[in-house]
Amino acid sequence: MKDFTIEPLKGYGEIPFGMTLDATVKLLNMPDFYEELSDMEETGNRSVFYQYDSLATNIYFEGITKSVVACFETENKEATLYGKKVFDLKKDEVVKLMKANGFKDLEEETEEGEIRVSFEDALMDFFFEGDKMTAVSWGVLVDEQGDII
Repeated sequence: MKDFTIEPLKGYGEIPFGMTLDATVKLLNMPDFYEELSDMEETGNRSVFYQYDSLATNIYFEGITKSVVACFETENKEATLYGKKVFDLKKDEVVKLMKANGFKDLEEETEEGEIRVSFEDALMDFFFEGDKMTAVSWGVLVDEQGDII
């Protein structure tokens, strides 16, 4: 993977939301670590987590019928958002950039010194320690069949 463009509600670089687990592995190879996060017997849902250390990115797959990309979390310093290196942005710059691109549903929460800035309409979270961004997470909603809702 060479393209680290964050696209809210669409995907990350050449990996769109809804891409199957098998197609993702074909593109990126097997992850450095993976884990089944949900018990289908208890929750009726299947969630799988893939960690790619060289990309500083985690990918979450959802769906029972087919597992598809539902969420990304990255700490990759090369990641861009609307043409800007996202990890170079301060909290107020992120808010301004997201609002300029049509996202308005802002929520902010501080927990144990970490600040989370969320845009619910983008299903996107930005995590800060002080004024330094530490991670970005974004996703879509997926049903049991692996279809984006």
